[in-house]
Amino acid sequence: MDIKKFYQTQISLTEWYEKLGHKNASALKVEDNTKRDRLALLSDIIDLPYDKPEKFFAISITKREENFTQYLRAHGQDLCAFRLIPQNNALPKLRIRGHSVSKSLEWFDEQTIDPQDYLVEIVPHSDQPLYGTIFIVNSHGIFGEIIRGGHHQLTQGFYENVKPIRFAFDFHNWSLSDQNEDEILKHLKMVVSKIYIPDIDIQQSLSKAFHAAFSENYLHGYFETTSSVEYPLFYIDYNRILGDLYADFVISHIPQEKKNVFAGQTAYPGEVYGTARIVHVDDILQTQIEEDTILVCEMTSPDYLPIMKKVKGIATQKGGLLSHAAIICREMKIPCIVGVENLLSHIQNLDTLFLNANDGTIEKVT
Repeated sequence: MDIKKFYQTQISLTEWYEKLGHKNASALKVEDNTKRDRLALLSDIIDLPYDKPEKFFAISITKREENFTQYLRAHGQDLCAFRLIPQNNALPKLRIRGHSVSKSLEWFDEQTIDPQDYLVEIVPHSDQPLYGTIFIVNSHGIFGEIIRGGHHQLTQGFYENVKPIRFAFDFHNWSLSDQNEDEILKHLKMVVSKIYIPDIDIQQSLSKAFHAAFSENYLHGYFETTSSVEYPLFYIDYNRILGDLYADFVISHIPQEKKNVFAGQTAYPGEVYGTARIVHVDDILQTQIEEDTILVCEMTSPDYLPIMKKVKGIATQKGGLLSHAAIICREMKIPCIVGVENLLSHIQNLDTLFLNANDGTIEKVT
């Protein structure tokens, strides 16, 4: 697979929801566009470390007003994420990441937008990432994934040299899919300590500001974090809607493989028998889907959505529990298992499969 081409097809989670026509798409878009406002307030109240952006009106950048040109002179070579946030939620969010501020400005000048309609956030970026996490906090505990390197591997579900490590914390004990990772466990404990809020007055303030909920003094929600050489910890997302959608989410066990049974991670539970259909991204338009099809692929991307709507189940070789594609499978209520190592070596077209997404296994029946 051409990795650069693959990443060019990737979209934000809110855009996945919009393509799906989901009832929560508009609300999720607003929640995403305002996430740094919530993170800023959390930073003020509980000193939460987050990727604090420099903010400008887009028109100020277009006109090269003094407040922006001063910033550009001081930070033009700094790496950043350059985000255009629409003031009208019917408009798209636009962004570029991993370039210098000066280079990102060239991209900005190429955009065909009315600058009156946008704010700009310039967010710090590192090219020396250490860890990325995605996790849910609900009444059952704290559940998620951590990976060495860039956080994007978790959201997009595509990774090459390292695999995500699943973790669960029931507010008393920790469990990791790799129990020999003391360094990662130490990092996770540091991460979740930032949203441990034992002060009742502060809890009440957050409940008033965000309709926040707590379990064992931990703030409920969907969270993403990054860690890098330059920035030891940034919280980069706090999403209440996704937190509510995952109110029943748990990681309860790690499935074991045996002959003709291959283990992965459950993105959405269910049991289905069906016929394997291996579909590569370049073959999507030519692929005919039968009613008993189980989609087998390296990793789903937005191009797969027309197929995903028709299949009985989905199994992917890459991906994580809280990758964008896994979240969408959950919303579509399609039994789905992700992260099945060497799946495409084990399965052939027209194999009969028993996809048991209740325990995270795929059995090759024939």
